[in-house]
Amino acid sequence: MTATDLAYYSLVAVYSAMAIYTISFVAYALDLAKRSGDAQLAAKAATAPAAVGAEAQGAGAERVVTASAGGRTVVLDRTATAAGGADAPRASSSGRRPSRFERVATSMLVLGLVVHVVSVVFRGLAAGRVPWANMFEFSLTGTAIIVGVFLVVRVFVDVSYLGAYVTGLNLILLAIGTVNYYVAVVPLQPALQSAWLVIHVLVAIIGTGFFAIAAGLSAAQLVQTKRDQAKLANLRFMDTLPEADRLEDLAYRVALVGFVLWTFTLIAGAVWAERAWGRYWGWDTKEVWTFIIWVLYAGYIHARATRGWRGARSSWLSIIGFAAVMFNFSVVNVFFKGLHAYSGL
Repeated sequence: MTATDLAYYSLVAVYSAMAIYTISFVAYALDLAKRSGDAQLAAKAATAPAAVGAEAQGAGAERVVTASAGGRTVVLDRTATAAGGADAPRASSSGRRPSRFERVATSMLVLGLVVHVVSVVFRGLAAGRVPWANMFEFSLTGTAIIVGVFLVVRVFVDVSYLGAYVTGLNLILLAIGTVNYYVAVVPLQPALQSAWLVIHVLVAIIGTGFFAIAAGLSAAQLVQTKRDQAKLANLRFMDTLPEADRLEDLAYRVALVGFVLWTFTLIAGAVWAERAWGRYWGWDTKEVWTFIIWVLYAGYIHARATRGWRGARSSWLSIIGFAAVMFNFSVVNVFFKGLHAYSGL
């Protein structure tokens, strides 16, 4: 099989992955719609106590709160009961059983990732190197990493409510990458012929994946805070998400992992620059923006940890940081020329 054939099969695989991701996106969107219905049922149950059932067996047992209406029974909350204590029923993401839409969406997401990884492997085999040496390959590999990070985080904490965000973001980035950034396989430039290409860029891609998830959690926290402050009844599916403080804490923890990886990216880039050009730092546009991103996230982590920044200010810093990452990838790579002009366009 020739390199041309492998590159062609890589494209076929990525378009197939996009089709599967689309199904996953629709299913996640339907799950959010179902969450809205469940939350509305929970709100009705709160005003009609007779419709609410609670089961618990002694202190420390699991307390399951349900509501029934129109022949449907919804689990509103699952909590550990204390002696003589009872919590008000509300929709809960922790005790919520995955809907059939969520199960289908997750299955399609995993299948899409498998096909996506096949596309990445074929591109790497066609090029005879790691597949992230230009903007198309970076977007191809980076979007797969975002999905992978989402699925890994989901193992430890329920973030299934971000499914539509992750699949939607992936579809947009893949569409832009394949339409605007696609280039044929070409040999590496001399400066890229280094083991640091594997280390430096891969760590940057993984860090970007964590920043993407953190930005989604921060956006959800902003919406949740706005609804709580204004006591709005719209966007009912938000009632099934964690509280704003919990979303903010999750965003901080995920962004912290990304920041550690980005710090290594900055250091590894300086070492690579010394090997390639004989200096650690040269104020190249790409170097400057990589440092700006590091400063933004360092400020976000420092302000939240030591200055007590909470709520909207903290979340906006997280979102601005991810926006800077996207700006660095798209605008800086395309419109700013310098030693890091490796877009391939």
